[in-house]
Amino acid sequence: MYIGALTLDILLGDVRSLKQKRSVIRPLIAELQRRFPGVAVAETGHLDLHRRAEIGIAVVSASAANCDAVLGSCERLVAFHPEIELLSVRQRLFNDHEE
Repeated sequence: MYIGALTLDILLGDVRSLKQKRSVIRPLIAELQRRFPGVAVAETGHLDLHRRAEIGIAVVSASAANCDAVLGSCERLVAFHPEIELLSVRQRLFNDHEE
C-alpha cells in the first residue's frame, strides 16, 4: 500500500477578501474531488490570508506509479487555472513498510 501526499502553495489573483478567496478555493476543491473521486482534498494552510492558500491532496493506492500519476494530474489541473499561480509544490510518498 502506498500513500501519496501533495501540498500546493498557491497565490490567488485579484482577490481582496476571504469571501472572494472562498469563491475561488471551494470550486477548485470540488472540481478536484469530482474529477478524482478517490482523492481527499482540503484547504490546509494560510487560512487567514486572502491572497494565499495551501491545498492538501492525498491518495491511497496499491502502486507508487499510480499515486504519482494521480497526484501529477491533480497538480496539472490546479496549475492550468488562470486565476491561480503555483508558488510551490511538495509531493511525498509513503508505504506501509516505512517506520
